[in-house]
Amino acid sequence: MSNPPTEFYSEERWQNWIGRIDDEEIDPEDEDSARLLLNLQDDTAIAIAKIVSAYDDGDLSEEEALEEIGDVREIVLAEVEIDDEEKVMLVDGVQTSLVCVFIAAEEYVAGGPAEEASVEEYLRAAANAEAEEDLDSALGYAAQAGTLVIDGENLDISVAEDLEYGLVTEWINGLDSLQSAMSDPELIEEDEE
Repeated sequence: MSNPPTEFYSEERWQNWIGRIDDEEIDPEDEDSARLLLNLQDDTAIAIAKIVSAYDDGDLSEEEALEEIGDVREIVLAEVEIDDEEKVMLVDGVQTSLVCVFIAAEEYVAGGPAEEASVEEYLRAAANAEAEEDLDSALGYAAQAGTLVIDGENLDISVAEDLEYGLVTEWINGLDSLQSAMSDPELIEEDEE
């Protein structure tokens, strides 16, 4: 195994994004604010896509890939230190969207893509489980859909339009970022306006 050329994600990188969110006037209705939050999410998804790709290319062992995913998860899901409650809630929404991305990546590395159903079928099963308040199963189904997205299957984001807004639609949002990242894993420059 050759060592991966760089670290995939860092505490500093995450904190730079959080710092920007903390410093700026954030209005989720405003396009620039919405883009900043989406870039935060996409940036993390890109790191995960790169880890999975490095694993697929044989540059990381299963154990190394799982450890790298775990490191990113630890950074991104840590409590955010921002005084503005509304901003904390917005970042929390991004963190929620990414939970499914982390689990999907772990499942993909540990067991490959799910084989029982299509992306859409898994997401509908997730929505049904959420409706029955079985959140563990809902997350499991959404993560299985995610393993297929990592494997190159298409996630049609319109599936979310039929669903009641909730955790599953948040997770689909995260998987949409993952899908973009898998097709074009270029880092988002932090100073992009």
